[in-house]
Amino acid sequence: MKKNGNNFSCIDFGPFENLSQYCFEHPKLTEGVAGKLFLKKELALTSMEVSLNKFPAGTSMPFSHKHRENEELYLFLKGKGEFCVDGNWFEVQEGSAIRVAPNGVRTWRSSSSDELIFIVIQAKAGTLEGSSIQDGIPVQT
Repeated sequence: MKKNGNNFSCIDFGPFENLSQYCFEHPKLTEGVAGKLFLKKELALTSMEVSLNKFPAGTSMPFSHKHRENEELYLFLKGKGEFCVDGNWFEVQEGSAIRVAPNGVRTWRSSSSDELIFIVIQAKAGTLEGSSIQDGIPVQT
């Protein structure tokens, strides 16, 4: 299902368990990354990128990386793993949330017998002004 209106975009990507059907073709990898779906194009996002991710048990990110301008928020929904920022490894699991600054060198891996499912949100660092409560405007319906 995909719907669009003047002020919204909506898609249904299906259950997280089915994320394996999506594959991201990374220009620096010889094989695509299965289980990764970026939502920027799908939803016409203009201020952030969001990706849905599913790592099979025992797999890891094939490279470390950092960003030029974007900070990232990782939200772990299922499984257990290990996350590394600037050489510091720590455990993650369902309910873990991690913010990484643009210059933070990051990588991660699934460390359990279960898949690791997580969402990554990235946006330009230092651009958020106020909070959602300050930005919200009451509207009569």
